[in-house]
Amino acid sequence: MEAEQRDGFTLTLPPLHVGSTSFFKTCFNGLNALSGVGILSIPYALSSGGWLSLVLLLVIATATFYTGLLLRRCMDAHPNIRTYPDVGERAFGKKGRLLVSVFMYTELYLVATGFLILEGDNLHNLFPNMGLEIWGLVIDGRRSFIIIVGLVILPSVWVNNLNILSYISASGVLACTIIPGSILWTGAFDGVGFDEKEQV
Repeated sequence: MEAEQRDGFTLTLPPLHVGSTSFFKTCFNGLNALSGVGILSIPYALSSGGWLSLVLLLVIATATFYTGLLLRRCMDAHPNIRTYPDVGERAFGKKGRLLVSVFMYTELYLVATGFLILEGDNLHNLFPNMGLEIWGLVIDGRRSFIIIVGLVILPSVWVNNLNILSYISASGVLACTIIPGSILWTGAFDGVGFDEKEQV
C-alpha cells in the first residue's frame, strides 16, 4: 500500500498493478466500451435529425476529444490521479470529489437502467406473448424480460479481472459486427432492398 499525506490526513492507496491483460484483450475491452448501442443507433439518429445533425455530432466528438486531452494532462500532472473523483478533488477539493462521484454513479445507474428497459422492449417486440407467473404473481412480457436480462447480466458485474472480462467484451464486439452484417444481408439478398419506401 502506498501512503500519501493530504491536508493532515493519511491517504492509503492500493498498489498500482501493471499489465494483467494482453494488448489484444485490452483492445476488445476498449472496442466493447466504445461500440454498441451508441454506434448502432447513429443511422436512426441521422434519419430523424437530418444531415445537419452531423454538425452536432462533430461538435460532441470535438468536445469529447478535448476532454480526453484535459484528463490526460491532469493525470500527467499528478501520479495519484486515477479516477474521475480524483480529478474533481484535485480541481475543487472534497466537494468536487463528492459532486463528480454523485454525477458519475448517477449516470452509470441510469445507463444500466436504460439498457435493461431497452432490452426488455426489444425482446418483448420479438416475443410478444411471453409472460411469467411466479408464486401466483403474473409478470407481463416486458417486465419479465427486464428481470431475465438483469439476471443474465448480473454475473458479469462480479468479474473484476480484465483478462476474463475481455472474453465478455469479445462477444459484445462480435454482436456489433453481426448486426450490421445481418442488416446488409437482409437488404441485399432477402429481397428487402435499400430503397426508402416508408417513414421509419
